[in-house]
Amino acid sequence: MNLLKSILISVSLALTALAVAAQSPLADSSGRSILHGAPIEYLFPEQVTLPADKPSPVALHFRVAPGFHINSHKPKEDYLIPTTFAVPQSSGVRLESATYPEGIDYTLPLDPGTTLSVYADEFTIETRLVAPRGNHLVEATLHYQACDKSACFPPKTITVPIDVIGK
Repeated sequence: MNLLKSILISVSLALTALAVAAQSPLADSSGRSILHGAPIEYLFPEQVTLPADKPSPVALHFRVAPGFHINSHKPKEDYLIPTTFAVPQSSGVRLESATYPEGIDYTLPLDPGTTLSVYADEFTIETRLVAPRGNHLVEATLHYQACDKSACFPPKTITVPIDVIGK
């Protein structure tokens, strides 16, 4: 029964997304997005100085645009796309761990019996980074799926630039 409910919700969300995309004020007549800002924004820090070769805490701050939410790192349903943070191996900096905040409960207007675990407004990911001595421009990434009250948009990955200095 839960599987059937999950499938019905998924189909309902997909159909709603198609209908909204076709009529959305966020798209012009050609279907191109005219959304001026991204649904999520990386706030800070732009630069951090860490003890070389020692795991060090770095708090990363993000803001979700008004009217949007994104799935938390641990969504309540397996078919939902979790928010994840990553540091590329080629950056020279290693992500030892990332601790995500608890999501807040959000009830779907289309299905008041279903609650999702989401991030809205501002949230912080607590990381532990390890950097060798030197200056490293890290182009980390945040992968997420943004939704509004009517539809979810395709998953997206944004760049999280951090200048990491190992001393």
